[in-house]
Amino acid sequence: MLSFVARRIAAALGTLLLASVLVFLAVQALPGDVATQVLGKDATPDAVAALRGQLGLDRPAWERYVDWVGGALHGDFGTSLVSGKAVGGEVASYLGNSALIALVTVLFAVTGSIVLGVLAGLYRDRWPDHLISTASLVGMSVPEFVVATVLVLCFSVALPWFPAVVLYGPEASVGQLLPAVWLPALSLAIVMAAYIVRMARTSVIDVMASEYVTTARLKGLSTWRVVTRHALPSALLPTLHVIALNVAWLVGGVAVVENVFNYPGVGKLLLSSVQNRDLPVIQAVALVSAVVYVTLNLAADLGAMALNPKLRTRGRTR
Repeated sequence: MLSFVARRIAAALGTLLLASVLVFLAVQALPGDVATQVLGKDATPDAVAALRGQLGLDRPAWERYVDWVGGALHGDFGTSLVSGKAVGGEVASYLGNSALIALVTVLFAVTGSIVLGVLAGLYRDRWPDHLISTASLVGMSVPEFVVATVLVLCFSVALPWFPAVVLYGPEASVGQLLPAVWLPALSLAIVMAAYIVRMARTSVIDVMASEYVTTARLKGLSTWRVVTRHALPSALLPTLHVIALNVAWLVGGVAVVENVFNYPGVGKLLLSSVQNRDLPVIQAVALVSAVVYVTLNLAADLGAMALNPKLRTRGRTR
């Protein structure tokens, strides 16, 4: 078991190292000159050269990468070229607001999708299965910004129950943002849940057809006990990775939805930073996204190991 955990952690650290290299190279490959973008097109060559020296852009790329990674390991991502604030603190304030949306989205999407997927699998080829499968197919086909727009028309224009846009900045409190969280979270949950429902349904159908479930039925166990004690833990194994991938997808999905609702989250910060060529912020957000993605996949692997005893004993049986 310890060997399994060590291999997964080593793979996660290697992935993060590779991701940091790719993020740095991708940002450096953006067209245009940062110093010229900051000072404007009318800046003199001497002013541009001075700013490039101040930002360290005249140094070799590998030196800048080593300094950036070294600072990132200590929580220092540099200084924003637009606001002049520390990037770490600025990203943290926006990230906290996005975490509020992500938390509500995960609670709705994961809980609801697992329940719906189990029901669809248990009532295979009957009307609950047809209804749930059709709804999930629609959810998979419609982009999140379209879902967000429809929800705004329904619940902000036709029925003014929720605000259509957020008028607060990143320093807003949870109480100020809470009324505006529900529509963005619901937009993401609808798209996210569709994939989890499909996987949960397929897993439940496969597990319910297995021999050990048939044996449990022959022993006279109730359907509820068969599902909760025998079928559901095994059905969750392949679903865990889909859940992890979809939660990691929230980082990208949030960027689109936050822009629709003018929500002060990390997605909106990333879009504005790309427009302003604020390279330190872009690098920090991209690296944080990679950390979230890798961490969730590692958590899914460890969760699968906890649910499946075979993974814990695989190393000892070799």
